[in-house]
Amino acid sequence: MQTHKKVTAKDILGNPDYLAISYGGYRKKSRDSQPTIPQLKEDMKLLSAMGIKVIRTYNVQPKLPHASNILRAISELKSENQDFEMYVMLGAWIDCLNAWTDLAPNHDIESPNNASEIDRAVALANQYPEIVKVIAVGNEAMVKWATSYYVQPNVILKWVNHLQNLKSEGKLPKDLWITSSDDFASWGGGEEQYHVKDLEDLIKAVDYISMHTYPYHNTHYNPEFWGVPEKQEALSKREKVDFAMERAIEFSKRQYDSVTNYMKSLGVNKPIHIGETGWATVSNGFYGDNGSRATDEYKQGVYYKLMRNWTNKAGISCFYFEAFNEQWKDAGNPLGSENHFGLFTIDGKAKYPIWDLVDKGVFDGLTRDGNPIKKTYDGNQAKLIENVLAPPTKHEIMAPR
Repeated sequence: MQTHKKVTAKDILGNPDYLAISYGGYRKKSRDSQPTIPQLKEDMKLLSAMGIKVIRTYNVQPKLPHASNILRAISELKSENQDFEMYVMLGAWIDCLNAWTDLAPNHDIESPNNASEIDRAVALANQYPEIVKVIAVGNEAMVKWATSYYVQPNVILKWVNHLQNLKSEGKLPKDLWITSSDDFASWGGGEEQYHVKDLEDLIKAVDYISMHTYPYHNTHYNPEFWGVPEKQEALSKREKVDFAMERAIEFSKRQYDSVTNYMKSLGVNKPIHIGETGWATVSNGFYGDNGSRATDEYKQGVYYKLMRNWTNKAGISCFYFEAFNEQWKDAGNPLGSENHFGLFTIDGKAKYPIWDLVDKGVFDGLTRDGNPIKKTYDGNQAKLIENVLAPPTKHEIMAPR
């Protein structure tokens, strides 16, 4: 029997041979409808065919067995095929008192549910030590715009320290890495209000920083980088878009550098990886025709390629958001952008970023819910480009709204 050397988070993160992605397997408009183990195995095979070897999950809540089912699915695939490789960055959901209730959230006190969430994450990491390589404490749990649920950094610090202590006591694998996954601003890359002692201590306590960067959302909220400069106004639509996507990547690089600079100002030097970044392909909101015009499959394709090129060369893991469209995220608005970040549609069509993989035959014989993997737009690039809008001009963006 072939024996694999033990792979650790340190081996995986920053290694372009271990591409990473954020994964949710939900097909329906409610998470009450959980994907089955066969459905999860089908998805894992598709991701593996793409070269993905690390996935990120978000919670281990008792009524949502998604993460534990994923771990079981991967474990079964490994037992069926000893060469199958897939590792998990396991998320533990953290929020504040009264989050997601009719009561006003109290951002200074944590939810009493956090302790049992951490306990479940610990149990899964110990049950599947060969698969779970990272625990992430919270998802965008410190950023102030997460008004329904954010907590103060001392809460994240408390749980990170708790997990690090379990490692030192031998109650968790010693090479399991602990982080929190949050917006670049929460890691000190943004406003001064985030620069507090508890954040400094948190940066010293985690094994690495997992930061989020979304130029897509910033085409609306901070659009200075997005507008077509005057000297490019005469270019073709496609050229305007290509230049805009390069500016989007530069925007992410600046956010990455801002976190690096803040970390180093504390005398700390740890890996920084991208826990989330992505580009939606449908929007009837801020990012569509009447907004920033950021949204379509062509832009997603250019962004995905540029992001992978940068992060692979720089030794940065990028948990690209996300593998498959999920319609529960904005269940009341089917055209809401949150439902359309996937590289695949719900029924298994490959969007433009991965058309080349369809051409290479990597998905041959694989399906999603019985559907063979085919390209969106029937692979017709001219048809795809018809739906593409150039960004507004810089002048339009800077004009008073």
